[in-house]
Parts: sequence; structure tokens; C-alpha cells
Amino acid sequence: MHQVQVLIIDSVLWENGRSERPSEEPEGHKAFQAHKEENWALPVMFAVTLDLRIFANNAEQQLQKKGKGKVGDMLEKAAEQLMSCFRVCASDNRAGIDDSKKWGMLFLINQLFKIYFKINKLHLCKPLIRAIDSSNLKDDYSMAQRVTYKYYVGRKAMFDSNFKLAEEYLSFSFQHSHRSCQRNKRLILIYLLPVKMLLGHMPTTQLLKKYDLMQFTDVTKAVSEGNLLLLNEALAKHETFFIRCGIFLILEKLKIITYRNLFKKVYLLLKTHQLPLDAFLVALKMMQVEEVDIDEVQCLLANLIYMGHIKGYISHQHQKLVVSKQNPFPPLSSVS
Repeated sequence: MHQVQVLIIDSVLWENGRSERPSEEPEGHKAFQAHKEENWALPVMFAVTLDLRIFANNAEQQLQKKGKGKVGDMLEKAAEQLMSCFRVCASDNRAGIDDSKKWGMLFLINQLFKIYFKINKLHLCKPLIRAIDSSNLKDDYSMAQRVTYKYYVGRKAMFDSNFKLAEEYLSFSFQHSHRSCQRNKRLILIYLLPVKMLLGHMPTTQLLKKYDLMQFTDVTKAVSEGNLLLLNEALAKHETFFIRCGIFLILEKLKIITYRNLFKKVYLLLKTHQLPLDAFLVALKMMQVEEVDIDEVQCLLANLIYMGHIKGYISHQHQKLVVSKQNPFPPLSSVS
């Protein structure tokens, strides 16, 4: 019991900046490590490390308001302490599986993810993800911890442009979040919706209304219709919301999908496999694309062909786009 008290007191002292051992392992950490074949202290560690992260976050905000300290410094220090606990858990190979401290790994990783996302150091997540991928417990942690883990890994995959992995992980989090956790489900959808749209799956108005995400309504309509003008207006209208959520640049990627859908309309309208480049130029000018010319049209078409969104080639001699007679505009889910 004394060692548990040391663990709590030492963490509180560190949080309040009164620790005399900033470069050493805290006494609480040593006490936790001392129980070589037991994991009964894990709930205590969970409570203390959670409080530590919250305290560090609050301290960070107060310091920034006063214009003191380096941005992210308090959170980085908290992460160092969490990493010390994580190493103890990850290296516990002596105890049997039921008594292993490895059951604490995922909770600590989730706390570290929250810090790394806050201070924008996502590259530090990679070794933690590898640790879980190689763990034989990865499917046995509590559902709540797995939902949180997959939410953050899904977001990271989105920023890495690995949209299929992002869809898989974010969909898992959304589907397995408790039905009463509407706020969490909405938070997951903010990142899942752009990923789904990039893969060609548009959300329904009913879904957007249910989770109060009507900011995506015009974006969805614009992408589906190939309406660049409406897309630009929708992004500008809700720019503050999208930037605050950290998805504005991801939504900008929808422009290439919108170009694809616009050009597909040209193909369906002309009903030919040899499409004059001038037809695409007229379509872009109707969408009020500024300073567009034939060279710009060729560049856009070349990118779409390279990305697999159009099956065909540009005939520069005849100034035409020649598309495949079979499935010239493949489904987005098959090429993204």
C-alpha cells in the first residue's frame, strides 16, 4: 500500500513542478516496476497517468495564456513519464499472461496518442503502433481501449493518405462505439466522412442531420455532381470549422474527385470515346475556374489518368482524350 501511495504522491509532485528528480525515473515508476510478477497496480497507474496528462494539458494552457514556456513543453514532459510506464509494461515477460503488465500497454498508448496529436508529432506514434501490431493481446484489450486506439491510428492513416486503412480503422471505431456516445460517434465521423468520400462513398443527408454535421451537405452534393463551383463555395463557407477539425487540406483532395465526376459528365453528354479537349475547357469555364487553358486541361487529364481515375490517353496531335470502351471511369473504391 505504501508503494501505491508513493506512486500517486510522486506523480502529483511532478505535476506541480516540485519534483527534485526531473531527469530520473520517479519513485512511483520504480514501485510499479518492482512488482515483477504482478499487475494489480495497473488500475492505479491508469488513474495516475490519466490525471497526469490532463494536468499537463491544463498547465500547458495556463502557461500559454501567460506567454510563458515553450509550446508543448509540459505535454512532452508528461509523455516522457508515460513512456517510462509503457516500457515497464511492454518489457514484462516474466509474469503469466493473466498477471502481465502488458495489459496496460494499450491504455498508455492511447494517452500518448492524445499528447502526440495535440503537439503535432504524429511520427512518434509509429513505434507504438508497431508494438501493438506485434502484440498477441491486440484483440483482447477492452473494446473501449480498442475503439480509441483505432480512432487515432485511423486518423494518422488519413494524414498519411492511406485512405483504405483509415476507412477500416475509423469504421471500426464508429461501429463499436456505444450507441449512447453520440458525441464520440460525431467526432469519429468528422474524419470518416472525408475518407469515405475520397473512396467514392457519399454520406446520406439523414446521417448528416442525425450527427449535426450539415457542414458536409454541400461538399457531398458538389463532389457527387462534379460541381467545382459549389465545392469551392462550400469549403469557403465552412472553412473555420474544417480547419479547426484539421480536415480542410483533406477535403481539398476532393477537388480531383470532383474534376473526375465533371469530366465523366462530359463523356456521358458527348457519348463518344474520342473527346475533344475543348469540351473539357468549356466545362471548366462554366465552373468559373480562373485562367484555365488547354494546357491546364491536359495537365488535369494527365493527372487523372496517372491516378487511375480515367482509363485512356491524350492524343496531342488531334487534341482529344481517347478513353477506354470498357469502364473508362473506374469506381473510386477500386483505384484509391
